[in-house]
Amino acid sequence: MDVILWTLRRGEGDVVNLYNYLSGLMQVSTGGNFLNFGYWTNSTKNPVDAQTNLCNMVSDMAEINKTKHVLDIGSGFSEPAFLWKKSHPDVTITCLNINQNQLKSANKHYAHGINLLNSTAIRIPIADESCDRVIALESAQHFRPLQDFISEAKRVLKKDGSIILAIPVLSRQSKMSIFKIGILKFTWSSEHYDIETIKKAIQNAGLKTSESRLVGSNVYMPLAEYYIQNRQSLRQEILKRYPSYVESILFKSMLKMKQAAESHTIEYILIKCTK
Repeated sequence: MDVILWTLRRGEGDVVNLYNYLSGLMQVSTGGNFLNFGYWTNSTKNPVDAQTNLCNMVSDMAEINKTKHVLDIGSGFSEPAFLWKKSHPDVTITCLNINQNQLKSANKHYAHGINLLNSTAIRIPIADESCDRVIALESAQHFRPLQDFISEAKRVLKKDGSIILAIPVLSRQSKMSIFKIGILKFTWSSEHYDIETIKKAIQNAGLKTSESRLVGSNVYMPLAEYYIQNRQSLRQEILKRYPSYVESILFKSMLKMKQAAESHTIEYILIKCTK
């Protein structure tokens, strides 16, 4: 009942509670600490490889190698930041997360050269024009109002900086689209922004979109196929920590994800914007 209420209400506290409950499910299902859907290619063997691919794509779009200070908003267990820091040791990375439990876990296991900040994405306690890049890797779908987040990200961004979003979206906004995703809300518990809403928020903030990529075909269907093909072994691991109905809902949600992707109801966008 709590999970249903958190999913329906989607307030900041609800999102924190939901991720505290479900992050373990994602860790068991993927075998790692990344909390994203991943980007799959023909050579991708497992979810962690796919998730690493997505992190590297975001890093390339952000051109982290040319920066001094990166702000990662909605950083989860900070796994992407650790990956980026390993490749670019001279870059300062600040991980901002409203979920204190995830930050504590990140601090306990790693915290080498990474700044951890417990705060909300719509009121960022960082000075104006202090960051070269602001990244929201599969987290901005939880931020509301979205416009407030974009405005705050713009405020902390240096004059020649950029914001990079990797975000699951609806292809277009309509009541029918929301209805079509059905039980998919369990694995995509967010505001369900559509592409036009994202672009409009960027434009309203006075930012320019310099690059965007739709990559849903490399995200949803391969992930769903992986789960379907490996359900038996994954189910055994999940049942060690969760009741059977949770795995059943997850499986049905994966089937719905595949269906929604095939019908182009959902998409996944990588988008870069600048001042």
